[in-house]
Amino acid sequence: MRIVIYSMLVLLIAIQFPLWLGKGGWLKVYEMEKQVELQEAKNSLLALRNAKLSGDVKDLKDGTRAIEERARVEHGLIKEGEYFVQILPADKSTEASATKQ
Repeated sequence: MRIVIYSMLVLLIAIQFPLWLGKGGWLKVYEMEKQVELQEAKNSLLALRNAKLSGDVKDLKDGTRAIEERARVEHGLIKEGEYFVQILPADKSTEASATKQ
C-alpha cells in the first residue's frame, strides 16, 4: 500500500514540475508578463515622442511659423525693423559684490 501512495506522490510531483518550472510554466509566464509591461511603457514613451516629431514635420511642411521659430531660436535671426535683445542672467559673484558696496 505504501508503494502505491509513494508512487502516486512522485507522479503528482512529476506532473507539477512542468507547470511550475517548465518551459511554459507559471514562473516563465510571470517573467514574460513583467517584460511585456516594461516594453509597453517604453512603447508609450516612444509613441509620444513620435507624435511630437510628426507634428514638427507637419509644421515644417505646411507653414512657415515653425521654420521662422527655429531660425530665431537656433540662429538668432531677426526680421527687418526688429531689434534683438538678449538678457543674460546675473552672476552670483557680481550680485554679491554689488550688495557689499
